[in-house]
Amino acid sequence: MKNPFSLKSKNILITGASSGIGRRCSIIFSKLGANVILMARNEENLKKTYQQLESGNHLYFAQDVTEYDKLENIISESVSRIGKISGFVHSAGIGMTLPLKSLSPIYYEKIFAVNVISAFELAKIISKKKYLNENGSSFIFISSIMGLLGEEGKVAYCSSKGALISASKAMALELSQKKIRVNCILPAVVETEMSEMFFNTIATEAKKDILDMHPLGLGNPDDIAYTCVFLLSDASKWVTGTSLIVDGGYSAR
Repeated sequence: MKNPFSLKSKNILITGASSGIGRRCSIIFSKLGANVILMARNEENLKKTYQQLESGNHLYFAQDVTEYDKLENIISESVSRIGKISGFVHSAGIGMTLPLKSLSPIYYEKIFAVNVISAFELAKIISKKKYLNENGSSFIFISSIMGLLGEEGKVAYCSSKGALISASKAMALELSQKKIRVNCILPAVVETEMSEMFFNTIATEAKKDILDMHPLGLGNPDDIAYTCVFLLSDASKWVTGTSLIVDGGYSAR
C-alpha cells in the first residue's frame, strides 16, 4: 500500500526557509522524500538549512520575497532544474507590536508586503500551467491564531494574518479547477528564534502569563512542519479552503 503521507518526488517551495518553522519544514520534507526549494533573505542561514537536508535534488535562493519582479525567474529556474512545483509553503513573515496611535501607512505596507502580498504573488506564479505539476499542487499559508483573535498592539499583525485566512478560501475556489488546494495553518506561540527574541524583551511574569495561555505548552517548529506534511500529502486530497488551528489549546479558552 502506498503511504498517503509520503512526499516522495514532490517539488516543494518553502519561503522563510532560513530559520524557525521554514527551516524545520525544509528538513522534514526532505526526510520524507521531497525535493525542496528554499527561499529566504539571509544566505548564510539558508546554507545552514541546506546542509541539513537529506539527499535529494534541492535548491536554495537568497531572495527577499518582497522583490516581486524577481520571483518568477526563481520559479522558472527551479522548474527547469528539478521539475514542476507540487507544493508551496509560505512561512516567511514578520511580527509587529505597536498601538494603533503609532501606526502609519508605511508600517502596514511593510508587514503586508512580507506576510501577504509575496504569498499571493508566488501563488499566482506557481499556478501557471508551465510551472504547475500536472497532478496539481498544495499551497499552504502559515497564518496565526492572531488572524482570528485580537490582541492589543497587534492591529497590523492580526490583520495581515487574517488576510491570509480569507484569501485562502477565495483562492481555493478559484484554483480548484487546476487541482490546486489552498489552506492555512494557524499556530499560537511557537518556540523559534523570533519568539525567543521577544521573550528576552519582556518581564518574567509576562512570559509566564503567555505560557499559561497554552494548555499544552508552547509549540515547536516540528508541530507546524508535520501539519504541513499532512496538507502537502495525498492524505489531505479532499481538504481545501480551510484554516487548521494548531495552537496547543490557546484558542479553546
